[in-house]
Amino acid sequence: MTKKSLYVRSNFKVNQTPQFKVLSGDQCEDVYLSALEVLERTGADILSKEGLGLFKNGGCWAEGERVHFPSSVVERAVKNVPSRIVISNRKGERALFLEAQNVYFGPGSGQNYVFDILTGERRAFQREDHEHTATVCDALPNIDFVAGKGACAFADLVKNTTKPIVQKASSVDQCRDIVNLAVAVAGSVEAVERKPFFIFQVESDSPLRGSAAALDQVIFAGKKRLPVIYSTRAFAGDGLPVTMAGALVMALADSLVGLVANQLAGCGAPFMMGGLLSALDLDNGSQSCGAPEHGLLSSAFVDVCRYLQIPNFSMGGCTDSPVLDAQGSVETAFSVLSSGLSGANLIQGCNVMESGNTASLDLLVMNDEIIGMVKRILKGIPVDDDTMAVDVIDEVGPGGHFLGSEHTILNFRSQTWWPTIINRNRYDDWTGAGKKTLAQRVNEKTRGILNNHQPEPLSQDTLAKINEILSKIEYKD
Repeated sequence: MTKKSLYVRSNFKVNQTPQFKVLSGDQCEDVYLSALEVLERTGADILSKEGLGLFKNGGCWAEGERVHFPSSVVERAVKNVPSRIVISNRKGERALFLEAQNVYFGPGSGQNYVFDILTGERRAFQREDHEHTATVCDALPNIDFVAGKGACAFADLVKNTTKPIVQKASSVDQCRDIVNLAVAVAGSVEAVERKPFFIFQVESDSPLRGSAAALDQVIFAGKKRLPVIYSTRAFAGDGLPVTMAGALVMALADSLVGLVANQLAGCGAPFMMGGLLSALDLDNGSQSCGAPEHGLLSSAFVDVCRYLQIPNFSMGGCTDSPVLDAQGSVETAFSVLSSGLSGANLIQGCNVMESGNTASLDLLVMNDEIIGMVKRILKGIPVDDDTMAVDVIDEVGPGGHFLGSEHTILNFRSQTWWPTIINRNRYDDWTGAGKKTLAQRVNEKTRGILNNHQPEPLSQDTLAKINEILSKIEYKD
């Protein structure tokens, strides 16, 4: 029998995955050129002495703290940024391939509060919550990395998971301590540089106003040739123009300031950009991470990054709801789906609720399920002779049943997504099982992980080195 795959075809196109774009290539070019105009005409205020010196020596024009960026300087820096970054896990195995449309999901960091899984109440974030977050992330198959803020948090994370770490710091001194801790784990500075198992995350304080803390850390990463995310957190109608296109232009211009600083410090250093871009709720002044504008702006920014061939970072899986309720489920599902379809390389925030103020392990566990569903959608539908199953249809015939077919047995596990907490039982079965809601099932799973999961431990020698470094740290995270 002749197979269709043997036919000679002309101009045959294949969608390997579902297609989703907000901006065309021409629109991305317009946004980029407009950002270059903003940087050249308006410029940015630079509060870092080292950054100011780098920009002056790199060909920029400075008038006090205001720096104007010639397009040639920015374009040269953009071309020098590698189009891919590979982050290993704690064991040195290459884990995150931040390139093209590869997507990876993980939690946020730096929240002031946590939703306690035992009491069901919001409380202040405690250091042990880093350990719990790492343990839960280590156990969840669809969570690809962990995240923390500060050197002590980094130590807690690295002790409790082998997964890669997205790491915030508050100063260059803290960055050095984190690098020293990483060397204690990896064995040498060269091992950290060759197979980094963490990536720094630096947050811009305000668009086009480069703080000393943010730019100095970006410059530190560039000198060390360590991977760094320069993250813009800004909202349309607040720190950005209220129009979506204007917000994109200003957010991109701000990101390019960090990019130029990083590349002047270390030409070709690994660099990502992105952040939390959304709209300000003008009724109550809240900075929404569950609004549709968040998905729209973030996806559009990913389109621009891909146009520039720069690895990109986005927020996803977060909600404005203060509790894990129907609103939280709806907003996180849309957020995970839009960020996944956009092809953002690193998607952070899968434990973040209450507009970024509170972390929730239950939300993280629920998002692991949602991410599994979205990853199944992203796999798309392969169309070939085997999957079209023409011979199988002919064999079973009209009115037949495919359950016992060999074709079904060979393919059903790879074709179908299987839930772990989503309920597919009929009403009587659900009632007989205790009428548990999704939130209750999620909480049971979270508690089970914390009670039973044992992350792969570090050696006693490595733990001793980590504790020695921590004992010499004078500041508090």
